[in-house]
Amino acid sequence: MARAHRPDYTFFLTVVALAAFGLLMILSAGQVQSFQLKGNGYYYFIQQLGSLLVGLLAFYVAQRVDYRIWKKLALPLLLLATALLLVLFVPEVGFEHGGARRWIDLGIVPLQVSEVAKLALVVYLAAWLSGRRTANDLAGGFLPFAAVTGLLGGLVMLQPDLGTTFVLAGVALTMYFTAGVPLKHIGTAVAGLAGVVTVLIATAPYRINRFLTFLDPSKDTQGTGYHVQQALVAIGSGGIFGVGFNNSLQKNFYLPEPMNDSIFAVIGEELGFLASLALLAAFAFLARRGFRIARYAPDAFGRLLVTGFITWVTLQAIVNIAAMLSLIPLTGVTLPFISLGGSSLVVLMIAMGIVMNVSRHTVGGGKESHAGIGRRRRNRRTHRAGARGLG
Repeated sequence: MARAHRPDYTFFLTVVALAAFGLLMILSAGQVQSFQLKGNGYYYFIQQLGSLLVGLLAFYVAQRVDYRIWKKLALPLLLLATALLLVLFVPEVGFEHGGARRWIDLGIVPLQVSEVAKLALVVYLAAWLSGRRTANDLAGGFLPFAAVTGLLGGLVMLQPDLGTTFVLAGVALTMYFTAGVPLKHIGTAVAGLAGVVTVLIATAPYRINRFLTFLDPSKDTQGTGYHVQQALVAIGSGGIFGVGFNNSLQKNFYLPEPMNDSIFAVIGEELGFLASLALLAAFAFLARRGFRIARYAPDAFGRLLVTGFITWVTLQAIVNIAAMLSLIPLTGVTLPFISLGGSSLVVLMIAMGIVMNVSRHTVGGGKESHAGIGRRRRNRRTHRAGARGLG
């Protein structure tokens, strides 16, 4: 194992920049609802600020702890996530919001259990796929993979939460592909996922309506198409440069969930197309930097771990933004680092801290990008000084 070196601080700064931008947008997007709920416009901002401080502490701890310890914690974490998903359905423990039972009341703050499930699935699959010689087999590889993914995905789907289930499945499939399994198994998994999604849509009237609204967003603008229409109005109103920070009209009880699922629409309205494009570029840069860390990870576990976490952030961002632009059917998936949500932010910061720790151990090009560059520059200066002395 290579000796630890400096982590990827560029990756860290990108994460912090996204979280800080999210905090700023919650100050604007949640102002009206904050005043209505608590009599001041800063309630949600202060709530998210507290979550960010806890998240930064969690990030610091995670990036200092050797990532390989998570391999030993993989099974306990999976069992914990499964237990929490089951506890959600115990009366007076789990509670509903927007027709979905996704939170456990911890007294001080609610815990969104699906966030723990995402972390648990990535850690467990990374440990399992990196330690199995039979991962390429049907019985020893594909079926156990499908069972674990299906267990967590199924429990999340019962909440119901199709968007998060899709993200879980997408992350799992990406990790499975990265592990080098046969493409026929990937094809089987994709076909199975498509079949399940089709059945889930066909058996729930509100999902059918969402799908029909996706096909024709103008069909029912005061009913199933209302959310998408208001999001498109907000984004379209922003133009190139936006109407100005804190000047959104749509957040004033027109746009549902302006500081949660719909925060990208508020960004588009207030800051405009260029700022929205810059946000997309920031997520793309984070993904590029993260996958570079995965590429130069010192072992299969580290590579799969980082791949899973970065796919989680990237895929969830794509799903959220695409839904606001009516490029896919509307889902209840939040925008990572940006949307309001303490559980999401803290768990994401833990995941990014683990990625940072892996970056401390990268080898080859990854190591060169952090520590080797400075050493190489010093060697060049020494060589030039020596050449001048000989001259």
